[in-house]
Amino acid sequence: MIETMLTISLVLFATTIAIAVIRIILGPSMPDRVIALDMIGVNLIAIIAVVSIILKTKAFLEVILILGILSFIGTIAFSKFIERGVIVERKRHR
Repeated sequence: MIETMLTISLVLFATTIAIAVIRIILGPSMPDRVIALDMIGVNLIAIIAVVSIILKTKAFLEVILILGILSFIGTIAFSKFIERGVIVERKRHR
């Protein structure tokens, strides 16, 4: 019963990733695309967690942490790029 529910959740997470990819391709604006990328990151973390539960292992927990950090940093970088046009600001001293 539990394995069936976990398999169904994997299918639903994969479906939401597919919908997010469509939003990235067809998104009317850049913020929509950034939100879709963030949604893909969150769903990938959920998929890895469910696979870790199905396989009964803790080996993927580090991957979940790294993917969460990278997803957060990527979202911040895209947001900064949308707001200012640059990601890293360099101050020039003359």
